[in-house]
Amino acid sequence: MEKQQEVLIQQGKRWEAKVSTTLPNASTDQIWPLFADFFGLHKWFPGLSTCYGLSGDNGQHGCVRYCSGGSLSAIVGGDEKVTSSWSKERLVAIDHGGKSLSYEILDCNIGFKSYVSTIKIVDGESGKGCVIEWWFGVDNVEGMRLEDLIKKYEVGLHGMATKMSMSLK
Repeated sequence: MEKQQEVLIQQGKRWEAKVSTTLPNASTDQIWPLFADFFGLHKWFPGLSTCYGLSGDNGQHGCVRYCSGGSLSAIVGGDEKVTSSWSKERLVAIDHGGKSLSYEILDCNIGFKSYVSTIKIVDGESGKGCVIEWWFGVDNVEGMRLEDLIKKYEVGLHGMATKMSMSLK
């Protein structure tokens, strides 16, 4: 699997970036349903032990999920703190035809403010495989560096893609 990253904005009060990975032996039609199961992220995302619906119908605009179990580290008062993270997230857009979804974090314990993320599944080059693209935008997070956050997303996305690919065999 090939990993890519693109830092879009690191100035002012907002961070925006994109990470992506290629799944050479999986089609968009195979991978999309795994993402459309909005309440099932824990099945695929490494270290995420819990994900379930709080309100709405799974995969429908406006539904809200609770996720926990991953961890992020931040520098607080000069010391590194590792926190078991949790978040409440709302699906704000879903396009089955375009194989994309966007969600926002409503509440969390890891300092994310104004967080919005978009995931899109596209055909790979020359029609081989598919690519998972994951954009995120968040206000600067105190005690965290954008580079470290991007690395966390890269590792998570790569692990998720590996699990998804293995489930198709």
